[in-house]
Amino acid sequence: MPEPHFLVVRLGSLGDIVHTFPAVAALRESFPSARIDWLTHPRWTFLVESSRLATEVWAVETRAMSSLRETVRRVRQSTWATAIDYQGLWKSAMLPFFGGVSRRIGFSSATIREFGVPVLYTDRVKTSKTHVAEQNGDLSLRAGAQRGIATVTLQIPQQDETAVCSRLQARSLDRYVVLSPGGGWRSKCWPAERFGMLCRKLRESLQLRCVVNVGPGDDDLAAALVGASGNAAPFVYRGNLGELMALLRGAACIVAGDTGPLHLAAALGTRTVALFGPTDPARNGPYRVGGAQGDGHKDIVLRAPRVRTTHKRDSQPHPSMLALGVDQVFDAVCRCIGAGK
Repeated sequence: MPEPHFLVVRLGSLGDIVHTFPAVAALRESFPSARIDWLTHPRWTFLVESSRLATEVWAVETRAMSSLRETVRRVRQSTWATAIDYQGLWKSAMLPFFGGVSRRIGFSSATIREFGVPVLYTDRVKTSKTHVAEQNGDLSLRAGAQRGIATVTLQIPQQDETAVCSRLQARSLDRYVVLSPGGGWRSKCWPAERFGMLCRKLRESLQLRCVVNVGPGDDDLAAALVGASGNAAPFVYRGNLGELMALLRGAACIVAGDTGPLHLAAALGTRTVALFGPTDPARNGPYRVGGAQGDGHKDIVLRAPRVRTTHKRDSQPHPSMLALGVDQVFDAVCRCIGAGK
């Protein structure tokens, strides 16, 4: 009997794709010879390819009608056992629906935030899991996987490893902490000035240098961080996604909010100090297979008490992020990397 042909839909973003890997890894583990084609945004093609879980990665730009038409046409040309929409949005659910895939698995309305999307699915899964990675695993179980999640090892191209190593060596950086002040929504971000003060404290107290990860649109945050760092001389690193992966894998730890680099670091095995506020770490915290909300030896999650979870986007840090002090985060970094103060 031939192995089934799966269509996986997870268009973005960085952290969300990382949280989908364990579920697709379980699918691959259960069906090692199956064809698994993955639809994603062009920006994340490299990331999905680095997991080696997909037979092919198909790039689709959902804001371009020509790309949507071509993707639907391409889906219609193949015979699929099942499509699994791990994203749960109209733009993701419509691709297998209009592509004519007969069995379409997705979340029920109890999980999906966009009203009405489950009408496009044939199988609507009501999950009782808390963390989004394990919620994704319930979709894989419905598709026939023997378990919901499995481990995955991300591959980093040698040229990216070499490029990062060369740039770090040029600045005499062998042991370092990555600071990632961005976060998509500014309401999820810890103030850049506090990152700078943390950078200075790490240099003065532990002689530990910091590397600042700068994403698109984060230049103002990087400038504010450097300005508040005194003589700590943080290295502001701009590079491609493969270089970011190499940078994260070599770090002593990363300090970041609920953002893609935090989750990517956890997937690469790097220790994390996660700064949470409006979003719930029980659902969106750093995830390691077998550790649910993260291995306690590798992940420290800080969140002010009695914070009400919200996904409202704002241009300023949420008050709960302001409740996290520099000394509190510094102590967490010390515990994370096993350093005495």
